[in-house]
Amino acid sequence: MAAEQTEKAYQKQVGVNVGFAASTKKKAPGKAGTRYYKNVGLGFKTPREAIEGTYIDKKCPFTGNVSIRGRILSGVVKSTKMKRTIIIRMDYLHYIKKYQRYEKRHTNLAAHISPCFRCKEGDTVVVGQCRPLSKTVRFNVLKVIAAGSKAGKSFAAN
Repeated sequence: MAAEQTEKAYQKQVGVNVGFAASTKKKAPGKAGTRYYKNVGLGFKTPREAIEGTYIDKKCPFTGNVSIRGRILSGVVKSTKMKRTIIIRMDYLHYIKKYQRYEKRHTNLAAHISPCFRCKEGDTVVVGQCRPLSKTVRFNVLKVIAAGSKAGKSFAAN
């Protein structure tokens, strides 16, 4: 398995025994042959890069040891400056009972992004809740909708 070894510690996938003779001759799909990946469920497809790629990420919902449970949220990518972590901005409306009107509010959310996704600022992402991955990260990116694509709501130009 020719994975990128960029960390000081040796990176390996959980559940894949590299160097041991397999009793069965069955090979998993992908370029390297043996690669662990899973379907996270909830209607989200496993990306092609997660199946065929060579990256190793233990916090990836498709190839690592993380399960998605709880809330599914969406927001706009605000910052991609951290390594494998993005900041998303979620806009929402808060009702003011006294004036019977809504005010705009927002919150920022840190989310882990797997190397199988390509993402830049302005893209819309769908994140799923998981166990705490660090001090501030509790969400994992499940889907990236590129800015300017036709997926999602849009206005017709008439």
